[in-house]
Amino acid sequence: MTAEELHLKNNSCYVDPSLGNLHEGYNEEQDICVNVVSRKELKKEYIVGGVLDQEQKNNWRAWIYLAPVLILMSVFLIYPLINTIFISFMKNYNYAYGTFDGFTFDNFLVILGLKNVGDGGTRETRLIEYAIPNTFIIVFVTVPLSIVVALLISVLLNSIKWFQKALQIVFFLPYVTNAIAVGMVFSVIFDKQGLINYIFNIDKAWIYGADRWTAMIPLCIYIVWNSIPFKILILLSGLQGVDKQYYQAAKIDSTPRWKVLFRITIPCLMPQILYLMVTSFIGAFKEYTSIVGLFGSQGTTNGSYNMYTIVYYIYDNMNGTTTSYAAAAAVFLFVIILLFTFLQLGLSKKRY
Repeated sequence: MTAEELHLKNNSCYVDPSLGNLHEGYNEEQDICVNVVSRKELKKEYIVGGVLDQEQKNNWRAWIYLAPVLILMSVFLIYPLINTIFISFMKNYNYAYGTFDGFTFDNFLVILGLKNVGDGGTRETRLIEYAIPNTFIIVFVTVPLSIVVALLISVLLNSIKWFQKALQIVFFLPYVTNAIAVGMVFSVIFDKQGLINYIFNIDKAWIYGADRWTAMIPLCIYIVWNSIPFKILILLSGLQGVDKQYYQAAKIDSTPRWKVLFRITIPCLMPQILYLMVTSFIGAFKEYTSIVGLFGSQGTTNGSYNMYTIVYYIYDNMNGTTTSYAAAAAVFLFVIILLFTFLQLGLSKKRY
């Protein structure tokens, strides 16, 4: 075989002669060209029939393709993150003028209620008393509940032959609907004169004038309802890839449906479920639009800050000299999300 023909094949295998039983030349059975070289020579630039190895030659092209993405990430992700970290340590940072009075760690102590605001000022309690507890309630209630509901709906939709596509569109509608508009609809449904009180024949304040824990019920229902369409889409795509032979074998053995769900469906969908868990936890920690849609721009049911979340607290402090507190809260939230993400990924790798 000529060198030109070897160029066309472009299949080269470089091996260490210390491995033994290897012969230099073209191997027709494996369709490769074996070139026996030492480990030291492997580190040098090597040539196949006078032509540089294509993988090594084209590395620079990959960096060119990645350059626009890396530039955009640096401008819109890495730089803002670094800048926010710096601002979180600035004392009395003024967003409008870009001025500050030195660096301090007190911003984190203030937002956590461990130090008063300024000299002789009041104690900041909105984050530690309202925002953090509310955020964790949303995370640990809505994420598991939405995944379970989405899983059940996906299994039912996957078993329906007639009108399956139409039902998929119906369940996907909340995902393409404006969140603020949906929140306004929910606020009408849960109003004292709304549909819920009418159905159950009660006179209860669920949103305006309600206490904090009562208002959590419509809020969690709204978040779950608004988040399940995307989860259904992911789980349905996973169900389409499950081997039908598993279900046929279970049918032959007369396996109960609940066993099929827990022994076949859920194990086969674990990659999708783990993905949804990670993304849903991150999204729930950043919950903000549902608060505005349901309780208005004040984020309250009774004039206090009782329905604040961490992101709402950040937004509310993005003005004047309290921007440093907003940045500190943003860094605090970033660390929490990072820890939870690594914890979930670590547990998933350990489990699977």
